[in-house]
Amino acid sequence: MNLELRHLRVVTAIAETGSVTKAASMLGLAQPALTAQLQRIERALGGPLFERDRRGARPTALGELVLDRARVLLPAMKGLQDEAARLAGGDALSRYRLGGVNSPILGRLVHRLTADQPTAQISTHASWSVDELARMVLSGRLDYSLCGVCGDAVPSAELGLAWWVVAVDPVWLLLPESHALAGRAEIDLADLSEERWVAAPGDGCFADCFAAACARSGFTPRKVYETDLKGSIDLVEAGEAIALCQATFRPVPGLITRPIKGAPLRWRLLLGWHADAQAAGFADLMVKYAAGAYADIIDRNPDYTAWLRRHPGFGPQPNTEFEPAV
Repeated sequence: MNLELRHLRVVTAIAETGSVTKAASMLGLAQPALTAQLQRIERALGGPLFERDRRGARPTALGELVLDRARVLLPAMKGLQDEAARLAGGDALSRYRLGGVNSPILGRLVHRLTADQPTAQISTHASWSVDELARMVLSGRLDYSLCGVCGDAVPSAELGLAWWVVAVDPVWLLLPESHALAGRAEIDLADLSEERWVAAPGDGCFADCFAAACARSGFTPRKVYETDLKGSIDLVEAGEAIALCQATFRPVPGLITRPIKGAPLRWRLLLGWHADAQAAGFADLMVKYAAGAYADIIDRNPDYTAWLRRHPGFGPQPNTEFEPAV
């Protein structure tokens, strides 16, 4: 394995937090994944970087050497990327290529970007696959990817992009106004055991997580239809199924959204880019646009805004950039 900058960021995070577990949380990774990555880094460097016990993780002599180099290289590389991006594209990119997986903020983000940079060329690409969009960013065909992943999952580690967690939202229900449970403020999943369901396609673990949540509530879904967003709405309107939806979704007339009691399913909204591409120099700008677009969305949804006030930890997620392990 060749040592890369993201590996130095991992070593620095462990040293700063004094714990692999805390570093994993800071980087948005599962603790076993970070432990495995640390082991690969140590094999590549020829020895242990940390002494680990109940008190935490402390750098070895080799670890101190690596940290000394990392504290020089990481700021230097960030500065190089920023300067290169500014020289190549001025204070902003002349072209923004955005990919999205059913993203609730794509429209508002494009609106903000167009308002601030009216001469920029903006294009969008839609896909149901998070990995497909990530590969397009990796190959230079897209600059940024707006996508969502289930719970604590992360996009494929093999693709090695940098990701910013824009928000963490609960998954809600989409029902006809005439549904027998429509009058409830929130609905227990166990009360939906006889329902038919509809969901949009996609990769990742969401289908398995939904099945697991149903199993914890004591049932197996009777039927799950798979179709696009318009088809999902049609089936719900016809009374043939109920749907799982993002909490930010604004229903059409005749339909309503309701939270699931206990919020057993979560959805993380991510903005991704290639750390070594020109677009990385403007990632902070895109994060600002994405955060503003998300704020626009929830400001137009008073039910969800009220729900967020009662459920800290959901909604906008500041300072949550991470890079998947490789």
